Amino acid sequence: MKLERVVIVVLAFGGLAALVSGDAASHRRYIEPLSAAADVTQPPYSGAVLVGDILYLSGDTGVASGAKALPEAAVEARVLMESFERRLAAAGMTMDDLVYVTVYSSDVQDYGVFNAEYRKHFHHEFPARAYIGAGKLLDGARWEMQGIAVRRR
Repeated sequence: MKLERVVIVVLAFGGLAALVSGDAASHRRYIEPLSAAADVTQPPYSGAVLVGDILYLSGDTGVASGAKALPEAAVEARVLMESFERRLAAAGMTMDDLVYVTVYSSDVQDYGVFNAEYRKHFHHEFPARAYIGAGKLLDGARWEMQGIAVRRR
């Protein structure tokens, strides 16, 4: 049997590396794209990158950059999940296409609040996930989440 495409995802030391063969490697679609020519006040990353049927989602929080007041924990978790849903939808996917998620938490005691909201956004199996106590996060956020999604066939 001949394999047309081979995808190997390597997870090591919290970093992600992907080796993609075939036509998928030459075609990328950026969700919420930013380029090196962007205004220097913008963060130097794109919201997500779609390569073939694999979507790599950048870390995101439920706090607006430079916010003067933090939302309540449950609201912050909902805003974070809705942000992920928007980026997935822009790639023609849903939360159920996520296969791996990393959540960084400024306080692991917020684990229950996060999980209560997280559960509401899936209809099928949950993706593999790491929940990591990370100390202080950007803009005082309680959580930052990044993920990898693979389009269900």
